[in-house]
Amino acid sequence: MFLSQLSLINFKTYSELDVSLSSRLNCFVGNNGVGKSNLFDAVYYLAFGKSWLNGTDADSIRHEEDFFMIRGDFEFDDRQEKIHCGLKRDQKKRLTRNDKEYSRLADHIGLIPLVMVSPADSSLIQDGSEERRRYMNGVISQYDHQYLEDLMRYNKALIQRNRLLKEFARGGYFDEESLEMWDHQMAMLGERIFTRRKEFISELLPVFRYYYEFISQGKEKIDLTYRSQALRGDLAEQMRKARERDRSLQFTTIGIHRDDLILELAGYPIKQQGSQGQQKTYLVSLKMAQFEFLAQVASSRPLLLLDDLFDKLDKQRVTQIIKLVSDNRFGQIFLTDTNEQHLQAILSEIPIDHKLFRVADGQLFEI
Repeated sequence: MFLSQLSLINFKTYSELDVSLSSRLNCFVGNNGVGKSNLFDAVYYLAFGKSWLNGTDADSIRHEEDFFMIRGDFEFDDRQEKIHCGLKRDQKKRLTRNDKEYSRLADHIGLIPLVMVSPADSSLIQDGSEERRRYMNGVISQYDHQYLEDLMRYNKALIQRNRLLKEFARGGYFDEESLEMWDHQMAMLGERIFTRRKEFISELLPVFRYYYEFISQGKEKIDLTYRSQALRGDLAEQMRKARERDRSLQFTTIGIHRDDLILELAGYPIKQQGSQGQQKTYLVSLKMAQFEFLAQVASSRPLLLLDDLFDKLDKQRVTQIIKLVSDNRFGQIFLTDTNEQHLQAILSEIPIDHKLFRVADGQLFEI
């Protein structure tokens, strides 16, 4: 599967754009702030129906315009797919597949598998557990629709349970029977979500280690551990025992919404132990493993978006990554860099078909 044509109208820095793309490697070079990441965001919209960068869809509308439109033509082995995403200011966003509008955004997830590597990935290391849960959810939801359904139902139940705990505090009473219903639902859904996360990390880990060892040339040892309260036993029983504590704190203290991933280098948290280059290598390896995992379980190979990939990496690690991305295991790749000379030198070492574009003033110029 690959994106053959991308069209934009009033999307962020782009007034109008229509570009034909290589089925293998597409490179975009330009200074910071000229719109390279916005192109990636447009592709991300086509895969997930939402922005990778902005909190609200309205922020993606070009300044002083009333709407934006993104259209992508995708070529699969056996068919073509036309995906369209548009928004008029103060109206509902529309996402269509072959001119048929989705009634639920969740029904689209997984049709266009995608893996993104970007500087924003540092939040996986630097920020709290919510980011690492979001990472697991984002990957698993691309190939397991039941997981996504369970996750949405779990989150709704969690909101209701927390609302009930606050209501008890305001009213000065406590009704265990009311909590019982939400406990049962959260425990049932939580066990299923826990099982899928555990299986995912178990399958991802050896591939992740392989990529890190390849890029670092065996210089460091890394680990990735899934931590969950579900590992301690039955969630329903844990929730029952925690009711008094939850009542006091006015929020739910037991459940898979508190899961985390422990990211380690040489047996220590990589957040404290790793250099910038080691942390970047860790994240790139994790995303490469994610790509390989999705390529095996999804119906087609994911798109691979590499934003500012080579920043903070030494020459040896860049060389190893170049060897990886030139491998036939990867399908269509999108790559950005700020240094045209550096990118030209890299392209001379990659024996695959490619297109190179210069990005400037909201326009693309093929080089």
